[in-house]
Amino acid sequence: MGTDMRIRMRTLTALAGVLGLSLVSGCAQGGAGSSADTVTYWLWDANQQPAYEACAQDFEKQNPGLTVKITQLGWDDYWTKLTASFIAGTEPDVFTDHIQKFGQFADLKVLEPLDDLGIDDADYQPGLGANWMGQDGRRYGAPKDWDTVALFYNRELAKAAGLTAAQLNGLSWNPEDGGTFEKAIAHLTVDDKGRRGDEPGFDKNHVKVYGLATNGGGDGDGQTQWSTFTASAGWTYTDQKRWGTKYRYDSKTFQSVVEWYFGLAKKGYMVPFTDYNSQSNQANTQVAAGKAAAAFDGAWMISSYDGFKGLDIGTAVTPAGPSGKRATMMNGLADSITRNARNKAGAKKWVAYLASDACQRTVGSYGIVFPATPDGTKAAVAAYEKKGIDVGAFTEPVADEADFTTFSYPITNYAADVYALMHPAMQDIFGNGSSVSGLDRTNSQINLILDQ
Repeated sequence: MGTDMRIRMRTLTALAGVLGLSLVSGCAQGGAGSSADTVTYWLWDANQQPAYEACAQDFEKQNPGLTVKITQLGWDDYWTKLTASFIAGTEPDVFTDHIQKFGQFADLKVLEPLDDLGIDDADYQPGLGANWMGQDGRRYGAPKDWDTVALFYNRELAKAAGLTAAQLNGLSWNPEDGGTFEKAIAHLTVDDKGRRGDEPGFDKNHVKVYGLATNGGGDGDGQTQWSTFTASAGWTYTDQKRWGTKYRYDSKTFQSVVEWYFGLAKKGYMVPFTDYNSQSNQANTQVAAGKAAAAFDGAWMISSYDGFKGLDIGTAVTPAGPSGKRATMMNGLADSITRNARNKAGAKKWVAYLASDACQRTVGSYGIVFPATPDGTKAAVAAYEKKGIDVGAFTEPVADEADFTTFSYPITNYAADVYALMHPAMQDIFGNGSSVSGLDRTNSQINLILDQ
């Protein structure tokens, strides 16, 4: 067997084994539409599809003879079918990439380098471009959009609790007593007898409205769960900003913060793990149903919260932590070209256009997401304002480096293995009350894998 074939077999085995997928006949059809005059493009967000169809129309006018075929798939189907398409050789020319998947895809060499597109990191919001540089120093993603996390809250319930917008935007916390943040969440909590969480006789076993919703255990990143707290306590996922070689889940800082955070549920202030369902009862559903007064959630959910019938939803910045700063994950998506793209020349033209101010202003004008370029972001802010939506809680952390810390998903090799170990570990702590000290062993297992 030749060297190229051995590399190909390693890639196929790793894709199937690491991600636990098997090829099903006919499961991915996007790549089949590729040709010299067609570029196939996959994305998962149905809300963004109209904006990208508008970009495609403009692109096609500028590039006569080229057509963009867009395929939209739901989140779970998207990654299953994308991975299967790599195995079958039916992958799309271009796809929306997620930083969680980037390390694995780059390691398996299924992405095409984009160095010849002339992408300049300075043209995008800070950090978005640099995150898509591989360990080999080459670029594999063109910055697309970004999101941060904020506190969504029910204004009516906050008013009934005597909490103003200014107070909710000025909260702070610590892992000892929870600070003003825990006091606010406790006061927003009400049991079935009308007693608040900080009042005598409060019954944590019969809660009518929880102060804080839950999005589960948070796996290894805790984006909308515990990450704002761990980061504002000064903790980082790994030993390096990008391509770290050691995870730090064994840190006493991390473990003390996680213990405090999940402890909110034990006190009756946060929706318990048993009520959470990743498909049918996420944090936004809990708020919509009146089961929770507030929830940490991402900017991609702005329109969903704004659309809750009969509810007036406000947003507040994340609470300040022991570090003296507020913190939020700033996640950025990108567009990537597959290594075996059938129309590589057309794909590069399409990705260059997607990364341009022209397309990103168009996307921003739909008020669905914050595009990666500053002008694209401005267009989005203006579009949200026209809808009567204040998005300051999401944009302020990016603009105010003095008071906020923003950070990325951990970017390392073996991301799927990290998830496979951290997913049950964090669920065990949240759902079963297991000791956070068990993360020492989990962290050792993860770092052993990274040492390979």
